[in-house]
Amino acid sequence: MRPDLMMTLMAGLTLASMGARLAHAEPAVVARKTLTLDGARELIAAAEKVAHARHTTGAVAVVDDGGNLMALERLDGTFPAASHVAIGKARTAAQFKKSTRFFEDVIAKGRTAMTALPDFTPLGGGLPLMVDGQVIGAVGVSGAASAKEDEELAAVAAAALPTSAPNATVRLIDKEKVTAAFVKGEPLVETADYKVHASHRSGAGKSEVHADDTDILYVLSGSATIVTGGSMIDPVTVEPGEVRGSGIKGGERRQLVPGDVMIVPKGIPHWFQEVPGPIDYYAVKVH
Repeated sequence: MRPDLMMTLMAGLTLASMGARLAHAEPAVVARKTLTLDGARELIAAAEKVAHARHTTGAVAVVDDGGNLMALERLDGTFPAASHVAIGKARTAAQFKKSTRFFEDVIAKGRTAMTALPDFTPLGGGLPLMVDGQVIGAVGVSGAASAKEDEELAAVAAAALPTSAPNATVRLIDKEKVTAAFVKGEPLVETADYKVHASHRSGAGKSEVHADDTDILYVLSGSATIVTGGSMIDPVTVEPGEVRGSGIKGGERRQLVPGDVMIVPKGIPHWFQEVPGPIDYYAVKVH
């Protein structure tokens, strides 16, 4: 082949390859939902209303998705340091995209090295704020009558945020994001009507009761023994409508294997009692 024709052909192939890559590349700019200042104030007002009704104290902080403070209120009679702690809880929940209760439990189980993380407040009472699967900020509460009440007031504030856009749209989550979510065991989508979690377990968990959500489980890989029904052992309300315990007395044992689908109606105790190895499963929560 003539050299000039060879060069022309190679150039054409190179441009075609670049065009194909660009066609399948992620967009350089994407639209994101953001929390407004008025919205942050509405969340605080919701928590304050409940706190006043209970005649309790507390500081409530709301941050944006980067952990930057947007609004803060400290009720009369609340100790001054509560403001700083509330901000820390909210910032931790926003930056790690998880409830601060998760980190408090992890550290209590022995992973104390996490306490060395900078600007990190692993105390229950911080919740990420989700809209259509996106973290748009977080709320933190400190200085209420108890640690449990910190978490309850934070849940009240978070519940005051609409979790779904007025005009629903079709969503596609690509396989790379799904795979990454299973590695971390985190939500794929959370709305007011339903949630889809990419769940990953490596061991037994706590017993659970969801007062408002029906769980639909679809096992992808691994196996587990799950107990349903019976009565909760050592039940603790971790947030409104959510109860956790150390186990279940009685109930029915079932084996879950890949391909199985299990539906757990709201209000039914359930517990991953035995997990011999890693298990990946979708958990769809219908409200």
